[in-house]
Amino acid sequence: MSKKLVIAYSGGLDTSYCAVSLSKAGYDIHAVSVNTGGFTQEEIKTIESNAYKMGVSTYKNIDAVASYYDKVIKYLIFGNVLKNNTYPLSVSAERIIQAIEIVQYAKSIDAKYIAHGSTGAGNDQVRFDMIFQTLAPEIEIITPIRDGKLTRQQEIDYLIENGIDMSWNKAKYSVNKGLWGTSVGGEETLTSEKPLPESAYPSQLKHTDPEKVVLTFSEGELVALNGVENNPEVNIEVLNNLASAYAIGRDIHVGDTIVGIKGRVGFEAAAALIIIKAHHLLEKHTLTKWQLQHKDYLSNFYGMHLHEGQYLDPVMRDMEAFLQSSQDKVSGDVTVTLKPYHFTLDGIKSKHDLMSAKFGSYGEENKGWTADEAKGFIKIFGNQNKIYQQVNN
Repeated sequence: MSKKLVIAYSGGLDTSYCAVSLSKAGYDIHAVSVNTGGFTQEEIKTIESNAYKMGVSTYKNIDAVASYYDKVIKYLIFGNVLKNNTYPLSVSAERIIQAIEIVQYAKSIDAKYIAHGSTGAGNDQVRFDMIFQTLAPEIEIITPIRDGKLTRQQEIDYLIENGIDMSWNKAKYSVNKGLWGTSVGGEETLTSEKPLPESAYPSQLKHTDPEKVVLTFSEGELVALNGVENNPEVNIEVLNNLASAYAIGRDIHVGDTIVGIKGRVGFEAAAALIIIKAHHLLEKHTLTKWQLQHKDYLSNFYGMHLHEGQYLDPVMRDMEAFLQSSQDKVSGDVTVTLKPYHFTLDGIKSKHDLMSAKFGSYGEENKGWTADEAKGFIKIFGNQNKIYQQVNN
């Protein structure tokens, strides 16, 4: 029987342990990494080189940056999605695309097994398993860390015993970098009271003089920065490089995991936070109040379902259709000023701006109705309150 196995390989401790132990158990290991942003070509070469040291037969790196934007990030922007009003779903969004790409690759080489390095305590095990089970129920899932309830130290000891010592203990912080943000975990995030130190964040403050940036949106998508047009995923990277030099986008997310426990993780997501806030400002000017109201709760549902690994449920396509439709008039320029550790939204220009002077200025004069019409409207508008108060008092 073929023991061909595809492993989701990141090059970190957990996936390295899986690769070595499964190789020694007789599996034919095919390692695959999915680039959802944040990898340099040099880093990819290093991961590949290390993979072969772990005993894999082949290594493949799949470039999924454009797919990641088109299938997920685009809708997170349309929905202005921030989990618990804080976190732009940097890692959870990545895992969905990575899982889909990995299972498609496994099917293409007729693998009988898929392995991943998730523990039994986190969210990723749910996301990976659900995608794998749904798209390839015939492929067996193998999870050595989860099944063995292994500690980090046990994994390190095993690898060193097998001649693989890559200074596993030196990394004080666990960093996961991607197109939509970078997560940072450390001893401070394991408890509730400590902040991450400045040094824990990958991007350090380099610029202190304020800088203006113009974001151009077309039907909700970021199509240009400072007048330079490019693909949205490229614009995200360019903006992130600009804004991370101001140490913008840092925070700690506190959330509920899929398995029901509270979790804390640091992150920096300069581009994601600026784009979401700029896009939301443009929407405030170009959408009706009912569009804005209904978008709010649907976007919240969309972000929650994505976080919980429910990406393949058809309700997600239904909500994406709504979000896409809502962006028809969300076009224009948003000016943002970058400053150390924060940014300000200066204003927008759009031909769809509903603050049109044709109908009057808020709090000042009206041009579309008379004073008597306003009085009559208010009288009828207040009927429900008046009836309630008179009946019940």
